Amino acid sequence: MRIENSFIPVEGVGERTERRLWERGVRTWDDFDRDVDVAGVGSTTAGRIESFIADARAHLDDGDAPYFDRRFPSGERWRLYENFRDTTCFFDIETTGLDERRDRVTTVSFHQDGETTTLVAGDDLTARRLEAQFRDADLLATFNGARFDVPFLETSFGIDVDTPHLDLMYPCKRIGLSGGLKPIEKEIGIGRDRPDLSGRDAVRLWREYERGDDDDALDTLVSYNREDTENLRTLADVVSESLHEDVFQPIVGGAADRN
Repeated sequence: MRIENSFIPVEGVGERTERRLWERGVRTWDDFDRDVDVAGVGSTTAGRIESFIADARAHLDDGDAPYFDRRFPSGERWRLYENFRDTTCFFDIETTGLDERRDRVTTVSFHQDGETTTLVAGDDLTARRLEAQFRDADLLATFNGARFDVPFLETSFGIDVDTPHLDLMYPCKRIGLSGGLKPIEKEIGIGRDRPDLSGRDAVRLWREYERGDDDDALDTLVSYNREDTENLRTLADVVSESLHEDVFQPIVGGAADRN
């Protein structure tokens, strides 16, 4: 499902009215006519829809993801993904614990446009490098990043992460996938090179690296962290497709326009 299929950002258009528009054949912005006969779409709402479409087209042409991040309800942010998929940055952090004011970020991995980058504490993990990574993305995607990864980085490095953010934990719950990232990966068939490793192991590996106990500890930690981010892309694809089928496809059937 694409942004162009959406009318829900318009004041006065809720989920029910949007479904009615789709059912009447108004499935993309191009299909809209202010004279359309849809319950809940009077002249005032029709005018608002026209104004939104005109503004939104310009912002979409400019690749202005923050505009749509502001306009869409938070629960519908997944609709941005298909349009900005190629410029989405999937990221994940590893830390020495759960307290952002006491514990330390050890590694941060970013996966974007087929490339994965990992920053390591004591080497290249700096505020400047983090800001550069986020600046190159139109959309961020994490799992539980709104409550953990983003505030941890902001507190630890004194930065503001204001790139539009899709936290996949919430749309996962919407399609019946609950629990942590690893159980969800297993449920939908995403494999791992080291399925035996966990977040607790990530802390242990960092400690072993710091003490010099294991020459391979850092490499294992980095590999684990990188796999998290790469698997997030697969998860985002699965979630986006599933929500498309749940929300849009039952109404439009084979006529769905996904471009």
